[in-house]
Amino acid sequence: MLKKNLMTLIGATAITVASANGAVARDQIRIVGSSTVFPFATAVAEEFGRTSQFKTPVVESTGSGGGLKLFCAGVGENTPDITNASRAIKSSEVKRCATNGVKDIVEIKVGYDGIVIANSKETKQMSLTLRDIFVALAKEVPVDGKMVANPYKFWNEVNPELPHRKIEVLGPPPTSGTRDAFVELAMEGGCKTFPQIKALKKSDKKLYKATCHTIREDGAFVEAGENDNLIVGKLQANPNAFGIFGYSFLDQNSDVLQGSNVKGKNPTFENISDGSYPVSRSLFFYVKKAHVGVIPGIKEYLNEFTSEKAMGEYGYLSEKGLIPMPEAEMKEIRSRAINLTPYGK
Repeated sequence: MLKKNLMTLIGATAITVASANGAVARDQIRIVGSSTVFPFATAVAEEFGRTSQFKTPVVESTGSGGGLKLFCAGVGENTPDITNASRAIKSSEVKRCATNGVKDIVEIKVGYDGIVIANSKETKQMSLTLRDIFVALAKEVPVDGKMVANPYKFWNEVNPELPHRKIEVLGPPPTSGTRDAFVELAMEGGCKTFPQIKALKKSDKKLYKATCHTIREDGAFVEAGENDNLIVGKLQANPNAFGIFGYSFLDQNSDVLQGSNVKGKNPTFENISDGSYPVSRSLFFYVKKAHVGVIPGIKEYLNEFTSEKAMGEYGYLSEKGLIPMPEAEMKEIRSRAINLTPYGK
């Protein structure tokens, strides 16, 4: 009886130790996060599962914010090993991770992407300025020197040179990194063309951000969830509507969709790569270092993702719409992946 009780105690202790040290019960990498990075991570996961001795990682599209929330929940088999993000991790998220014991995070830059405002090829391509985008989609806009609830219903009310077409835009929810990047690059970019709003950045930064980043909620902008493929389908069904999503989805659906010209630049591979397309951003994924060596295959997955055949100029990810980094930057990223260099170092 004493021996049996001792064995039970040893078993319970082993489980406790296993839980504290990470996910020993799981033999498959779990990845969450950005819908934009999702197709790239899925392609790598499938190639990794096909060509290595490890199981194909499970990849879920939860949005950048949702993925980082799951990732930062703690260390252990019930938490993800990797989260994809279509924006850089926020300082508040780093703090949340640290509070929950996730202290060694490895940041891997994937490449570049453009955020497009696309519509069906059945209608004419739009040429927009950043101011047009802000005025069409902001919750409040300046009218006669005062900030008022957005009164504009048609694009030609925003700019007489635009068509008389109802403002209907399908876009990502607040949990999406695409949404974060869009309001920062496009909305704020147009917002600060108004001198009275730009002045707020020095006098009242909080109000400035709220003014520039808050999207209207009167039906002109519709949150369409994290599944960009659903937006593509809705644009085909409604040629007058526009959708906001990553360049890769436009590239994959270029037979039926077109991206709007922004500030004189079309959202092309070349224009995003050289930075001339104004709504461009970096893509990332984050790795929980505490799970490396515990969950099988994480280092090998990183090697596959950052390899020349995947992330290189002629890699299989560029065929899916990823804009590769310059060789020097890519070399640095590979070094970070190999050495598991912690975030901020």
